[in-house]
Amino acid sequence: MTDLYLSLGSNQGNRKELLQKAVQGLETRIGRVCALSEFYETAPWGFVSDHPFLNAAVHLKTAKTPAEILAITQEIEKQLGRKTKSHGGAYQDRPIDIDLLFYGNCCIDQVIELPDGSRQQLTLPHKLLHERDFVLKPLVEIAPDLHHPLLTCTVRELWQQLNEREGR
Repeated sequence: MTDLYLSLGSNQGNRKELLQKAVQGLETRIGRVCALSEFYETAPWGFVSDHPFLNAAVHLKTAKTPAEILAITQEIEKQLGRKTKSHGGAYQDRPIDIDLLFYGNCCIDQVIELPDGSRQQLTLPHKLLHERDFVLKPLVEIAPDLHHPLLTCTVRELWQQLNEREGR
């Protein structure tokens, strides 16, 4: 079984209910939930919107591969009302967003073909997690000592570095 860490976000509809349904779907289809952070309300990142997000982090134990997890998370997003994925950094409001953050100590950067025939870039650890307070704050709650294999520091240290850069 491998440790899997995911980031969840929602800024449309009943955000809390959508996050809870996402967690239920993850546990049913991917693996046992070991920890779930509190839900944090945050401003949108990377785009302007009047709709704040609820964000959380979840730790699961799984026997699934990263490619299987990516396909399942995208299916869960569609089931919960997500119609499009962000492309080329163009972010938008969405009922649910599930991002893979860490899969054990694996470092992956490859294009994955999904069951529907589409292709998706899979990068682990997530390439922007160290720049995003809405990812690090919930993650530091459930896994402060989790080690980033590329940046060679803990999640707590990444969050502290981000806070220092942003003058908090």
